[in-house]
Amino acid sequence: MKDKPKKVSRRDFLRWAGVGAASVVTAGSVAALGGCLSSAREEPEAGTKTVFPTVMVNATQTTSGFTPDVELSIEAVQDQVEIFPGKQTLVWRYKGTVTKGDASHLVEIPGSYLGPIIRARKGEKFRVRFTNRIPQSSIIHWHGLHVPEEADGHPRFVIGPGETFVYEFQVDNRAGTYWYHPHPHGNTGPQVYQGMAGLFLISDDEEQGVGFPSGAQDVPLVIQDRTFDANGQLVYLPGGMMDRMQGFLGDQILVNGKPNFNLSVGTRPYRLRLLNGSNSRIYKLAWSDDSPMTVIATDGGLLEKPVQRQYITLAPAQRIELWVDFSKYPTGTKLCLQSLEFSAGASTRGMMGGTSSVPNGAKFDVLTVSVDRAESGSETLPLKLSTFTLPAPEQAINGNKSKRFVLEMERGVWTINRRVFEMTAVAKDEIAKLNTTEAWSFENQIGGMGGGMGGMSLPHPMHVHQLQYRIVKREVAPQGRSDWNTLSAGLVDEGWHDTVLVMPGEKATIVMRFEDYPGLFLYHCHNLEHEDMGMMRNFLIQG
Repeated sequence: MKDKPKKVSRRDFLRWAGVGAASVVTAGSVAALGGCLSSAREEPEAGTKTVFPTVMVNATQTTSGFTPDVELSIEAVQDQVEIFPGKQTLVWRYKGTVTKGDASHLVEIPGSYLGPIIRARKGEKFRVRFTNRIPQSSIIHWHGLHVPEEADGHPRFVIGPGETFVYEFQVDNRAGTYWYHPHPHGNTGPQVYQGMAGLFLISDDEEQGVGFPSGAQDVPLVIQDRTFDANGQLVYLPGGMMDRMQGFLGDQILVNGKPNFNLSVGTRPYRLRLLNGSNSRIYKLAWSDDSPMTVIATDGGLLEKPVQRQYITLAPAQRIELWVDFSKYPTGTKLCLQSLEFSAGASTRGMMGGTSSVPNGAKFDVLTVSVDRAESGSETLPLKLSTFTLPAPEQAINGNKSKRFVLEMERGVWTINRRVFEMTAVAKDEIAKLNTTEAWSFENQIGGMGGGMGGMSLPHPMHVHQLQYRIVKREVAPQGRSDWNTLSAGLVDEGWHDTVLVMPGEKATIVMRFEDYPGLFLYHCHNLEHEDMGMMRNFLIQG
């Protein structure tokens, strides 16, 4: 017997629409900040339009006629893991089981707080039954996946402790490295920080025909920073407002949930899948021996051909895949993957020091690679990886005048076009038509803090839900160029993306097509503290 669907009334929509940035977060609240901004803008700006979509939440009901190839049961739970020897750290994490389909669709990372790796093939139909067993409302967002509105994990669909939400979707994405994480408004940062995240890896026929390293030579690496107390417990936002405004930075680097991570390899080619799963930290990744990095894939899957960089700039939520041939190293070699020094922007009055002993842009080791054994592999790096067509700027219906989204601080709150998040509202410039292509520009203003509080300039990794896009242009103001130059050579703008790093003084233009699924979706800064503060908005795709 099917459970009854949870309906959302217009009254609920109107109530949620007024929440905005005033939602409470753990380790403190930004309610006062959001209230300050809201009170200053009681009326919508000129030229905007508010829309309240009439959507029903498919909370626990399965869809008649949808026959899944794979069914998963995923729970968000409170747990303890041994991150440091002899100490049990309290975490929140995802646990999962396969209830239909091959057990290989879920792969656990041994000894890690990270959720199981979900493995899928393009075209497979998934039903995921998510049950929330943590003491906060939550919902799962399938980051980078092209899914219907009701499966995207919008915060208006959150479920409370003990409740269940059923996702149903077909995997339409190209082969690549995607991930999943919570998306409740105001609490995404703390829930991800406490451990709730996992990888979603997709394969397809094209990828399998390339001949990549596989099995033990296909290695996912989730990079995160965390801070712990003397008892090995996670510490979040000890600096309160300053940590929120900057974005929280931990002082210890974890890879796959482990400190001092060592990757043991043989003398053969490997495929390394890197996810920046940190709340706000940017990484400037390079090999300690100055070997160039060979990139084979970005957020949205394989590139057309490999590209090389001396280092890779990886912002929060971004993924990169590397081809690394360790056969050139003798056994016994120790190689470090490092994050190099760069400038991440600054405040004009020094008010954003934060509490981390490892500031954004510091140099440190991320992991060690130990070439421990002699092995032979037959894989060779192909000159051609994939075939696809990216949207052209001239296809955009707004032509040379891209939609402009200005990123700045207003009265102590990070905003987009001087707006903060409203649960179901969109402005006129946030409405798109199904089966059209648009150009958007994210413009990161230097300074812009109102109310006589000084100026602040920080990077913003901008994520758009439900689709992948093309990065077509970057323009940098003179006052932002010195910071931009410290990491710009590591940007990989080729291929498909769902997150673009926008540095202070930079304007990044993207082109994207709205296909298949009408509905209300999100775009936001993936610095999770900025997102929780309200640097997030809806966009509506009208059918």
